[in-house]
Amino acid sequence: MGRQSGPRLRILLGSDIALGPGKAELLDALARTGSISAAAREMGMSYRRAWLLVDTMNACFRQPLVETATGGKGGGGARVTEFGLDVLARYRAMEIKAAAAIAGEMRDFTRLLATETE
Repeated sequence: MGRQSGPRLRILLGSDIALGPGKAELLDALARTGSISAAAREMGMSYRRAWLLVDTMNACFRQPLVETATGGKGGGGARVTEFGLDVLARYRAMEIKAAAAIAGEMRDFTRLLATETE
């Protein structure tokens, strides 16, 4: 996997990252799959890591972003709440605005970076 250039927005609550690029990607995967384990597999991470990220997000916001159901005969699952979808949409809008605000400077700055073959 190559290096990614560009801004990466992180929302902090104290020392915790309430939401960042990886957690936003996890929310997208959860919304698609309805499962923490399926979302984790899709992202190439362990179930435990995904669960810890969900737990951190839920603890950082006033309402849960993800609700889970325990497994069993009917199976478990997870869903991104309406509140979670709203948070994710606002985060994506902030990413777009941040990237647009620094696009000129980023073009100039990118010229200063080493290429991947160097």
